[in-house]
Amino acid sequence: MRGLMMDTQLTITGIMRHAELNYPDTEVVSVTADNPLHRYTYKDWFRRSRQLANALKKLGAVEDDCIATLAWNDYRHLELYYATSCSGMICHTINPRLFPEQVAYIVNHAEDKFVFVDLLVYKLMEALHTNLPSVKGYIILTDAEHMPETSLPNVYCYEDLIAAESDQFEWPDLDENTACVLCYTSGTTGNPKGVLYSHRSAVLHAYAGSLPSVLNLKTADVLLPIVPMFHVNAWGLPYAAPINGCKLVMPGPKMADGETLHFLLNSEKVTFSAGVPTVWLALLDYLDKENKSLDTLRRLTVGGAACPLSIIERFRDDYDVEVMQGWGMTEMSPLGTLFSLKAGMEDLSKDEKAQLQLKQGRGVFGCEMKIVDEDNNELPWDGVAFGALKVRGPWVCSAYFKADNTDSHDADGWFDTGDVANIDAQGYMQITDRTKDVIKSGGEWISSIELENIAVDHPDVTETAVIGRYHPKWTERPLLIVISHADSELNKADILKWFDGKVATWMIPNDVVFVDELPHTATGKLNKLSLRDQFKDYQFPDA
Repeated sequence: MRGLMMDTQLTITGIMRHAELNYPDTEVVSVTADNPLHRYTYKDWFRRSRQLANALKKLGAVEDDCIATLAWNDYRHLELYYATSCSGMICHTINPRLFPEQVAYIVNHAEDKFVFVDLLVYKLMEALHTNLPSVKGYIILTDAEHMPETSLPNVYCYEDLIAAESDQFEWPDLDENTACVLCYTSGTTGNPKGVLYSHRSAVLHAYAGSLPSVLNLKTADVLLPIVPMFHVNAWGLPYAAPINGCKLVMPGPKMADGETLHFLLNSEKVTFSAGVPTVWLALLDYLDKENKSLDTLRRLTVGGAACPLSIIERFRDDYDVEVMQGWGMTEMSPLGTLFSLKAGMEDLSKDEKAQLQLKQGRGVFGCEMKIVDEDNNELPWDGVAFGALKVRGPWVCSAYFKADNTDSHDADGWFDTGDVANIDAQGYMQITDRTKDVIKSGGEWISSIELENIAVDHPDVTETAVIGRYHPKWTERPLLIVISHADSELNKADILKWFDGKVATWMIPNDVVFVDELPHTATGKLNKLSLRDQFKDYQFPDA
């Protein structure tokens, strides 16, 4: 027997209609290349989205077309999110920081029909356009006053394009399983892979992210998404914010500028923000150097890389801000876990709570997870056993876009994340390594992430990486690579002594190399593939 309930569809169009009716006067504030502080309302946002939808139709774009964006977090990018997806097209967000060869591969693989490009990025497309046969035209995200001279063919000015269009548009009735957004992985182990999200997955993901035990979003909240819209939909915030009527503050190209972030946080009375560890370190250093305060910010999420204890403690002790570490992947939309306390934990000490905050958090309803051994046997949640982390759920990809390879999923449909983790009895998950990064020394596994977290908490250390290198006796041993502060006199003996009492003696790195910089991917993650290549001929002194 089936239930007698309406079969209405979960679509991004529904989010738009809800927000426009219920929160028309909620503000969206943006930094852009052509305007240091643009301000308008939800009503304006969706009115202009209808104009853009009409413009796309006039250009010849049709349902299922991929429409590329190379843009920052700002109001025009928000308009693109909704005008494309709600028209039945696919909003294909591309990271402007990728290598040109990767951008060309991604555009061609997706067969993008039009490319919307930020004023600060259009020269990249000038260099590539002759190798992009599927692209019919380019739209530069600016107004006539700032429109540059460009060699791009079939080029349009965004503001002129939409100004000529009506603000009335009949949105199509879409099935909730219609594709809405395409995002590619970083591609550190080969060509980037596409993940194609559906309206249903995006809406369910936004619902889950809004829950009180997750991001706890409310109409009174003011959100500053520093995590980029070109990577995993800014962790779903462009959908979760209008569901809840939250004011949005968009940093544009100033995502890593401490001064601009501080100005936006205080002047716009931001209560919640989201970003990667490097962004928070840049902000904290600016606050310390300039002796600035955070007046309204009360909580923030951190993801993309392990969060050092120093970030948690500095925000807590100096600014009364709670840090909530989370974990996810492009393939997961990306939300998988987020930190929150359970009932009965109210009396934990600051240090006890901080140790939980160092973990990647508890599972979010809608995303199942398990850890398995090398034979795919499920392991207990006891905080000791660790193994390959697998997930499944309505916002986890079932396959990669235009790919026949199914190695990423097992016979039961579980997605292998490539992470190694343990889960304690309370459900808190901790990533101990990537499958390809775990160090196997003398038959024992050593977590490179654990060693990195310890090293980066040294007061004279800026950034670290740990990789496994060949050792004739132990097969592999950890090599610690360190960037120290410019005025530091830190030496090898000092940093190795820092590990005493923090891990077992046999886990301590065998050697330390000091460097001026470490390689990163375009999304800011440490590129260990590049590091392993850089140190492929390295030999330990005791070998």
